[in-house]
Amino acid sequence: MRTIFFDIDTQLDFLYPAGALYVPGAELIEPTLVRLNHHAAANGILVISTMDAHTENDPEFKAWPAHCVAGTLGQRKPAGTLLPNAIVISNNPGKQDLQGAPQILLEKQTFSCFSNCRLQPILDNLKADRYVVYGVVTEICVRLAALGLLETGAKVELVTDAVKHLDQAKQQDFLKEFGPRGGQLTTIASIVGHT
Repeated sequence: MRTIFFDIDTQLDFLYPAGALYVPGAELIEPTLVRLNHHAAANGILVISTMDAHTENDPEFKAWPAHCVAGTLGQRKPAGTLLPNAIVISNNPGKQDLQGAPQILLEKQTFSCFSNCRLQPILDNLKADRYVVYGVVTEICVRLAALGLLETGAKVELVTDAVKHLDQAKQQDFLKEFGPRGGQLTTIASIVGHT
């Protein structure tokens, strides 16, 4: 069974109180995020880490505070979540050799990671049977990633102790939607013991 981990938007602007669009309590899941990414690397599992990479006057900033502007400190990921020899995949057509890369930093400009034109061809090529999803924000970008991955027909697991929400009611709505669509809820304890 081929597994891929999806680390959704775990960037400084979201994870820390000083961040431009802080998700309350997100800093508390950082050790879990680090552990998941390094567990994947130690077991030969590719990590796809999505990253907002906005322009300075991105249309999204009409609805949300400016955040994760490309090249800023807030757009970066915590050092502990980065793996050696990670490669960046921008949202531009093209091919990239993924051979040997333990982590893909997948840039996006909208909520959905599937808005990066290169993601679907990468997934088609890798043909994973299982996706393990975690990160922020549970009811927005994590939701879109998890539901999109379910559309591939693969098994999708959401690591419930490695996600954080902005709106608890909307997170609960997503979790109620996720199970009936075939998704499974899990924890880091289950993942690190069963990959």
